[in-house]
Amino acid sequence: MSDFTHINKDNQPKMVDVGEKKITKRQATAVARMFLGEEIIALFENNDLKTKKGPVFQTAIIAGIQAVKKTSELIPMCHPLLINGVDVTIDILDNENIEIFCTVKIEGKTGVEMEALTGVNIAALTIYDMCKAVSQKMIIKEVKLLEKTGGKSDIKLTN
Repeated sequence: MSDFTHINKDNQPKMVDVGEKKITKRQATAVARMFLGEEIIALFENNDLKTKKGPVFQTAIIAGIQAVKKTSELIPMCHPLLINGVDVTIDILDNENIEIFCTVKIEGKTGVEMEALTGVNIAALTIYDMCKAVSQKMIIKEVKLLEKTGGKSDIKLTN
């Protein structure tokens, strides 16, 4: 019928049973590209922007890490995981754009792609929230998985 793993034989939602899977080292990296605009980027000093709400990138990094840990509470079919590590980085690309990367590591029975994707999305939304007083022309342009290792298959996409 279908290759979807979250649908049972009666075509109803289910959480995948990972009980028989082997524990392996798994890692996933996602990226979000975001247009901030010259008006906002011009306010940055030493790769961050201090606002009344706090430092933008530092706050976004913490929000991304928190989001990774909360993924199973936000996405119904995601398993709660014991995360080994999360690394969120934010790079200013030019006078208008930034890139946010989130890498998640685990030793477990299921992958961490959704956690990495959730991390970059929440980091981007945090930046939007913290900078919207200056401009609401920001655009979260692209979010995608870059790499997944461990488990059944490895995937490496181009940046």
